[in-house]
Amino acid sequence: MTSKTPREGSLEAPRRHPLEWQTEAFYDSAALTQELERVFDICHGCRRCFSLCNAFPTLFDAIDATDGGELEGVPKKVYWEVVDQCYLCDMCFMSKCPYVPPHEWNIDFPHLMLRAKATRFREEGAGWRERVLADTDGVGKIAGIPVVAEIVNVVNSSAAGRALLEKTLGIARDAPLPEFHSRTGRSRIGEETSGSPPVAVNGTTGRVVLFTTCYGNRNLPQMVEDLVAVYRHNGIHVALAGTEVCCGMPKLELGDLQSVAEARDVNVPELARWVSEGWDIVASVPSCVLMFKQELPLMFPDDADVRRVAEAFFDPFEYLALRQKGGAVRTDFPQPLGKVAWQVPCHLRVQNIGLKTKEVLEWVPGTTVQPIERCSGHDGTYGVKLRFREASKKIAQPAANRIRDASADHFTSDCPMAGAQLDVARAADDYAHPLSLLRKAYGI
Repeated sequence: MTSKTPREGSLEAPRRHPLEWQTEAFYDSAALTQELERVFDICHGCRRCFSLCNAFPTLFDAIDATDGGELEGVPKKVYWEVVDQCYLCDMCFMSKCPYVPPHEWNIDFPHLMLRAKATRFREEGAGWRERVLADTDGVGKIAGIPVVAEIVNVVNSSAAGRALLEKTLGIARDAPLPEFHSRTGRSRIGEETSGSPPVAVNGTTGRVVLFTTCYGNRNLPQMVEDLVAVYRHNGIHVALAGTEVCCGMPKLELGDLQSVAEARDVNVPELARWVSEGWDIVASVPSCVLMFKQELPLMFPDDADVRRVAEAFFDPFEYLALRQKGGAVRTDFPQPLGKVAWQVPCHLRVQNIGLKTKEVLEWVPGTTVQPIERCSGHDGTYGVKLRFREASKKIAQPAANRIRDASADHFTSDCPMAGAQLDVARAADDYAHPLSLLRKAYGI
């Protein structure tokens, strides 16, 4: 273990450095291995993150199995097992690690894992299974074709179909899979009908362009419809950008940073144009919000349009909370919600905006919200892959237990994929998106 002594506790907030992915040094294998050794050795001596995901137990178990109980006895192939177990939730950086910047040890475990994934992708590419699972736009366009959508949904819900998917794509047969809809979320949003002008309050314009997300567009269009209904009920004008592709998060998790850049080249100029015309931006999936607010600015720190979009991007409940402080949100709720068990997604927690979903739902009279700040174990494609399925279920179980113990009237999560995962973990089928619950409370 390193003999360095940590600097005494700093009162400075953690800060992340830009991702230097466009430099050759970023992909230097020898330098990467050296950095993995340095960081893994520090993690071994600390072990505060042992309960977050399966990356840390994989590392610590390998170290403990060596004769000397030190990192030097661990085979290098185990390093890559650790990398594969990391799904870039960022929780170790945000909530556990005492050595993040500005600490002199400068530990950013998720970005080191991303560097390793990107280096391997550059050197080896990715298998067709991984490419298919990360191609949410491509899969959605095919699976969303009328008739094809019906066939896909039947296959995905049958024992024979799930066995086939497990054999061909490595998708665990008990993993939750979303339905596909031929009538997309984007096609369900009509033109703004309100004749009243938008009201700007508390740093919001009252006009939002909605980034529907791959999931909202093809898999859960009801989520998109509910957001639009709630916003327009509150006098917020909602429109769609002319073009939209996947935010790039699945490609980021794969290490395919060039594809992330290509998605940026489509989305950011279009969204920046709307911002320049006085519009804010919202998206209903936390991972997509995080992509624009954090990951793209760290990948492209000198891109003015990326910064402009990041500054105008909001979580949907964050946006409502800001407007409520300016008196621009309706609070006439005819329908109480009772007790709500709310799983707080990791990619929402790391945005550091507070518990805005709880705050907004508790505007509803007769409603209490119990936050459950435990990971669902789904995390992009990690939770559906046969290779990681058992670890994913183990990660999800504490959250599932807390939801069960809450005996709530409703179960919700801002991440619909987390909701589906936790439904499976509880052998239940009662997940509802918080926007759906809010719409229900409004009675609209």
